[in-house]
Amino acid sequence: MIDDPHQQLVTPLVARPGPDNVGLVLADVAAGTEVAVDTGAVPARGDIPAGHKIALKAIARGAAVRKYAETIGHATADIAPGDHVHLHNMGVGREPAASSARGAATAGWQPPAAPTREHFLGFRRPDGRAATRNYLAVLPATGSSATVARLVAQAAGAAHAGRAGLDGVVALTHDLGRDTPDGGPGADILRRTLHGYAAHANIAGVLLVGLGGEAGQVESGLGAAPVEELTIRDHGGTAAAVAEGLRRIARLADRTARPRREPIPVSELVLGLQCGGSDAYSGLTANPTLGVAADLLVAAGGRVVLGETPEIHGAEHLLKDRAATPELAGRIDELLRWWQEYTRRNGAALDDNPSAGNRAGGITTIWEKSLGAVLKAGTSPLNAVVDYAEPVTAPGLTFMDTPGYDPVSATGMVAGGANLLAFTTGRGSLFGSRPVPCVKISTTTRLFRHMTGDVDFDAGPALSHAEQVRHGTRLFELLVDTASGRSSKSEELGFGAEEIAPWRMGAVL
Repeated sequence: MIDDPHQQLVTPLVARPGPDNVGLVLADVAAGTEVAVDTGAVPARGDIPAGHKIALKAIARGAAVRKYAETIGHATADIAPGDHVHLHNMGVGREPAASSARGAATAGWQPPAAPTREHFLGFRRPDGRAATRNYLAVLPATGSSATVARLVAQAAGAAHAGRAGLDGVVALTHDLGRDTPDGGPGADILRRTLHGYAAHANIAGVLLVGLGGEAGQVESGLGAAPVEELTIRDHGGTAAAVAEGLRRIARLADRTARPRREPIPVSELVLGLQCGGSDAYSGLTANPTLGVAADLLVAAGGRVVLGETPEIHGAEHLLKDRAATPELAGRIDELLRWWQEYTRRNGAALDDNPSAGNRAGGITTIWEKSLGAVLKAGTSPLNAVVDYAEPVTAPGLTFMDTPGYDPVSATGMVAGGANLLAFTTGRGSLFGSRPVPCVKISTTTRLFRHMTGDVDFDAGPALSHAEQVRHGTRLFELLVDTASGRSSKSEELGFGAEEIAPWRMGAVL
């Protein structure tokens, strides 16, 4: 019996049947090896690493290379059956044909299975919001007060460790603020992000720390949670400010003492979807498996957030097909036009997005990466499109305009209200996101075993639709358990404070 399905050589493997002309090898292949395909076998014309593409038929220079029944690029040279297909003979070439889809989603959508859970055990805030964790936060108004905020959080965390109902004290540090001109896009994004964190349901109380003179960056009255304010200069410098900060954290802890978990409808979960360190298996196992879990949450009435706008390029037609209105489909086009101009203005291109690690894992173009990435969002209609760090209020699937860099994208989702994150990885990304739990999902069993201390869920065996539904249902249950207080691996390791990264936008003066 084969213990790990990725030891097999089975090609092609596609998300759904279609006229693909490349397949994926599931183990290293030496030149001359007969690689099994549906129609027989193809001899490899060279060495091909696991997770990389093999040509199933001849592809002429300039012709479309197809995987997932979609175009993932164009041949930059003639490709023979059995050739390794990657950077040396394939590229984006020309832009994909524009989709004519404009809001085709209907109310007739059906999830792949029925939700298995109706409630999670969460914290009910006095204003009615649902929380999955209970933290006190130390929020620096600008990067100038980040060190003091961190010192206060570290000392207060140790002082209140083990306090009933309190998950900890977290410093929401960042390096922005005083160099960002008021009124510009950078200031607006930073203000929205800081407000989103300070007012997050998972935050029971906030200590706002400023150096002095940060008017307008963060105002008081950030939300329903109690807020204390501390200015470093007014208290005579670092040591005195830290001592005063500890007194104020103790006061906040007393004011928010001992909340108890209670049953809350699963419909009040807001799940942010992330992928990082992607490889060629991401679109075959982990992402569609997460898509099933996302669909189950939508079917239960919950909210799901997809982001990383550069990583829908080449797959945007799939989201537009699902848009609930023509306006939402048009908004997707607007965002991509902005990103194309933004990257050109900065001497880059959207096809620069796949990292060296992505490409070592078998991903060649941004189109290929995007077609796998959008599978995280399942199949439900797209009901809203929001800007970075804007509140996510619509039921079902929302798209948030974020960069593809995982910490920046996740920061925007948490600021928008995500109280749970799911993160797929093929190459072992390390990530956490306090005050929100993050469940990490491996694309292969090999990675899960190799980094079992960091990865929460193995999606490696989910190579068919039936297995994706089965594993996706299990993943949905793990997400509900995690929302109910089960620690994720990143929480056990203490990840989550250094990964807060607001989007740095606009001029730095």
